[in-house]
Amino acid sequence: MQQQERLAEFKKSVQNKFNVYNSLFLNLPYENIENVGMLIPLLLNQSEKGLSNGLNPKEILENFFENFVEIKSEKEQIDFMFRIIQYVERQVVLYDSVEDAAFPKLHKHSSSLSLKDYFQLVEKNNSWDTIWDKLSNFSARIVLTAHPTQFYTPAVLDIITNLRTLILEDKIDEIDVGLQQLGLTSLVNAKKPTPLDEAKNIIYTLRHVYYDAIGEMYAYIKGSVGSKQFENHDIVKLGFWPGGDRDGNPFVTADITRDVMNELRLTLMKCYYNDLKGLVHKLTFKDVQEPLQKLRSNLYTAMFDSSKDIGYEDLILPLEEIRLILIEKYQGLYLKDLEKFIDKVKIFKVHFATIDIRQDHSMHTKVMVEVLKKNSLIKEDLSELTEKRLIDILLHENLQLNANDYEEEIVKDTIKNILQLQTIQDKNGEEGCNRYIISNSEDIFSILFVYALFRWCGWADKEITFDIVPLFETMNGMDNAQATMQFLFNLPEYKAHLESRNKKQTIMLGFSDGTKDGGYLKANWSILKTKEELSEVCDEHDIAAVFFDGRGGPPARGGGKTHRFYAAQTNKVANNEIQLTIQGQTITSTYGTKEQFIYNSEQLLTAGLSNTILDKEIVISDSDRDLIEELSELSFKKYDDLKHHDKFMPYLENMSTLKYYTKANIGSRPGKRGNKAKLELSDLRAISFVGSWSQLKQNVPGYYGIGTALKKMEDDGRFAEAQRLYGEVPFFQALMMNSMMSLSKCYFELTSYMKENEEYGAFWEILHAEYKLSTAMLLKLSGMEFLMQKEAISRESIKIRENIVLPLLVIQQYALQRIGEGTEYKELYEKIVTRSLYGNINASRNSA
Repeated sequence: MQQQERLAEFKKSVQNKFNVYNSLFLNLPYENIENVGMLIPLLLNQSEKGLSNGLNPKEILENFFENFVEIKSEKEQIDFMFRIIQYVERQVVLYDSVEDAAFPKLHKHSSSLSLKDYFQLVEKNNSWDTIWDKLSNFSARIVLTAHPTQFYTPAVLDIITNLRTLILEDKIDEIDVGLQQLGLTSLVNAKKPTPLDEAKNIIYTLRHVYYDAIGEMYAYIKGSVGSKQFENHDIVKLGFWPGGDRDGNPFVTADITRDVMNELRLTLMKCYYNDLKGLVHKLTFKDVQEPLQKLRSNLYTAMFDSSKDIGYEDLILPLEEIRLILIEKYQGLYLKDLEKFIDKVKIFKVHFATIDIRQDHSMHTKVMVEVLKKNSLIKEDLSELTEKRLIDILLHENLQLNANDYEEEIVKDTIKNILQLQTIQDKNGEEGCNRYIISNSEDIFSILFVYALFRWCGWADKEITFDIVPLFETMNGMDNAQATMQFLFNLPEYKAHLESRNKKQTIMLGFSDGTKDGGYLKANWSILKTKEELSEVCDEHDIAAVFFDGRGGPPARGGGKTHRFYAAQTNKVANNEIQLTIQGQTITSTYGTKEQFIYNSEQLLTAGLSNTILDKEIVISDSDRDLIEELSELSFKKYDDLKHHDKFMPYLENMSTLKYYTKANIGSRPGKRGNKAKLELSDLRAISFVGSWSQLKQNVPGYYGIGTALKKMEDDGRFAEAQRLYGEVPFFQALMMNSMMSLSKCYFELTSYMKENEEYGAFWEILHAEYKLSTAMLLKLSGMEFLMQKEAISRESIKIRENIVLPLLVIQQYALQRIGEGTEYKELYEKIVTRSLYGNINASRNSA
């Protein structure tokens, strides 16, 4: 019943409204693009009919130009295609605005339990004592990244916000004006953003959405927990990668990190100043004027001057003084308003969001080689030292590093950055920056190199006020993770470091590169097993394990339904905190409005708290584990064969949009790691890898191999075992449902012309066969008649979005065909391919 109610609401509040506003939008008379909007439905119709009848994109567009618009000149045809792309991009923005506006109505009918539902359960069961400790100590950390799948500028985000409000109020005339503004505003960056630009774009969302949303959430929890005084200001925390993530973006420097820190602090002071200004109008009482005005003056200066130091104590002490005066002299008038502000200051302090430093282990190895050479501990290479001697140097040798002693830029900047971290903590507080993450961690030296670099950059005789976080993301790294941490926990020096960090070890697990390396099922199963093993080894050493999940937007990068993922974790996985990355356009699509942020943050909290509240533990039996292991190996074998197919990388390079990701002004970072002449899968970033499959509408990383694995079960007469697994093991069911989402976004008809290609036709057939097999087997496994049958809203949303961008995708494939044939307009066609990436990325929202 709930699904039917939600579907009815979706049709009324999303589908119908979009059709109304879209018809208005398509009639807007922009200069040089008259009637283009009217032709888009016709092009969509011709694309659908043509592809279903076996025509290729070139045939569809040539027929369209000849019979419907009579554009003979190739140059004019190219101009027309650019105008179509411009329109489609804006249709996506319009649809996003309509869907976001409908969010509160749709989730009235949601089956997901909110915090309100959970608190009612607790009240009903009289179990506040059971949940209190967990609620007082639990935390969800949402870490925002600058992955290049979000390119809306603040100007466009403002238009979306305005449209969303107008749509809620059905103000048709003002919507008309807003759509005109959208049509005349550029959606595309004129040049590649700098890392600082990217950071500022996300800080915009912090200021305009998250500051108030987290404050409201906290106030609601505080007011709902009965008579006890709730003081867990870390229950929802914000993390921040732009400006600190060197592995994600080699253009990030020590100076960029410093500038982003300042921007976060200055923006927070603007938020505080705005709140305080509202309080000043209420707190008109004589005895609070002096502390109020002094604080206001300090905040005003700190809003604009990055050299002005205003610490947490400078904020909280005058507020506590004002609070006391209100209680003692003014009957506590406006006390609740003041306390809401005090709670915000206790939540955000002077940092707003905790910036993480991240770098690849290979870069630290380079630094270590140069440092040890400089200090005459090696001549050329680390292999000159035994493992024991190297460990001894890292733990006990006292060196002093100066960035100017080194010539290589990566060495200089790494040292310069670690040297400045103490100053950053002095300005933004320890919580402003207190984690150092090492990508591609595969052994003990991943952590020990960073530990030593901190010692040699000023922390030799004091506690290192940073968590050193290994990121295990490859199959090899995950296989070695338990032994790596066991060894480190047995080192007295490292154990002492953990003692100073509240006996907590944060460990990051990377879904994106894990999936790229091991395929969908094996990667996710390996991550769960690794979590269980690491939970056990941490428990043995009395260390609290905190898992940080590198989850991308699409299932192929660890995305999918977040609540479903965390609610399906087994009882063997430590559940002290939930930490995850939010990437690219997922920031605005899932956490982009106050309502969305609160809803999805509540989902994280309820997923983490559910075991405590409902006394529910998920256990996977040994026999079920054996079956998942068997399926994951069968799936991996199929995926691994594909990875090693001699056409795998050439197909991506020559038949997809892979090379065009680096040409788009989406993000500031390159599309691959390193500078090798020949592209290798290990160097390819997961964003462009997964995104290229998405643009082809083939989504290979989200399901490939699963159909083959399930078919083997069926051929062996054991399919009932897999069906029981799906019905009884939430973890397995969550993975299969995510794969069905990936399959539902496939549209092989778009590229069916490739099967005639002499070089790549057979390879395309391999992909298509596994797509068909996976679809058939997953439907049989789930008992559904069609994909996402039980997720009607998501299914309908996907269908509308896919229809919006189909003309754009046909144009993209046509341009790729023309480039392959050779044309004097090659450069313009390449621009068409690059430009067409944007609309499809945003329409997909999670890119696969």
